[in-house]
Amino acid sequence: QVQLVESGGGLVQAGGSLRLSCAASGRTFSSYAMGWFRQAPGKERELVAAISRSGSSTYYRDSVRGRFTISRDNTKNTVYLQMNTLNPEDTAVYYCAAELRLNVLALVLLATGYNYWGQGTQVTVSS
Repeated sequence: QVQLVESGGGLVQAGGSLRLSCAASGRTFSSYAMGWFRQAPGKERELVAAISRSGSSTYYRDSVRGRFTISRDNTKNTVYLQMNTLNPEDTAVYYCAAELRLNVLALVLLATGYNYWGQGTQVTVSS
């Protein structure tokens, strides 16, 4: 099992930046494909970005591609989401998720594909 703890959320003005971190417990972090999701009030949870075990494969939803960057440091058991040029539509609770994968290049793109979730961190972008 793995436990996930997000941090780095907060209030930022439109055009600003935030970096989210997700720290994982345990010694097998490199065995997990990771994802960042978000959920705005009244909306379904949606995938923001995903990264493979090795970090060499990544995926971004269209609305954040070019503004957000997902990365991981397997030596620190941490996955990051660098968010630049934020806009009010990015306001949501952001969750990280983890799932075991044998394939070091595999991405997990569906919320139902993840068994492990953090508690979430609020990101609020003011206009």
